Amino acid sequence: MDDIAITGDDVQEISDLTRPKNLGPLWYFLRIKVARSKKRITLSQREYVLDMLSEASMLGCKTVNTPMDPNLKLLYDQWSFWNTR
Repeated sequence: MDDIAITGDDVQEISDLTRPKNLGPLWYFLRIKVARSKKRITLSQREYVLDMLSEASMLGCKTVNTPMDPNLKLLYDQWSFWNTR
């Protein structure tokens, strides 16, 4: 890995830190796309999710609002997964 994200409000300190090599503004980091406007920064993992769906052959699947009963109460000791850890 040769990427680094530097954030902060001290422009001079950031400039001093990146003086040897400034790679420019952040736009993609750890599979997260960063989009900037004058008012906000938006983070998106759309491409990552599409890659994962493609690998699982699920690109054509329909979406659902809630994939499980929202009133279902899960108990810690009901699942063998937790009991084998």
